[in-house]
Amino acid sequence: MDESELEQIRKARLEQLKAQGGGGGGGGGARSGNGSGQEERQRQQAEEARQQILNQILHPEAADRLGRIRLVKEQRATDVENRLITLAQTGQLRQKVTEEQLKELLTAVADNEQHEKIVVSRRKGWDDDDDDLLDL
Repeated sequence: MDESELEQIRKARLEQLKAQGGGGGGGGGARSGNGSGQEERQRQQAEEARQQILNQILHPEAADRLGRIRLVKEQRATDVENRLITLAQTGQLRQKVTEEQLKELLTAVADNEQHEKIVVSRRKGWDDDDDDLLDL
């Protein structure tokens, strides 16, 4: 990535932060109808800035794969996008992310997910009504 691309990413992130910060502390609680439209516009601007950053850091093949993943598991795609944007903003990405690099990142995200495990413990010796049927 060259300096102009990094500067564009920084500007997009700054706009995203402004959009997020401007909606919460504005103090316009009396105008709920107008505030709703403004919040939607800010949300849309933040999403556009996010997409612009992703377009700059992803090869087209990687972007396509991420789009297909979003169709199946939206949360996983969002997690990967957040991680990619963070890497870009901290300067850890030196070039566009390829599809192979995206696969590695997806594997890392999948490995980090914690799966819930349900443990059923049954009491031994508990008076069970089924035992009464066996005594007949």
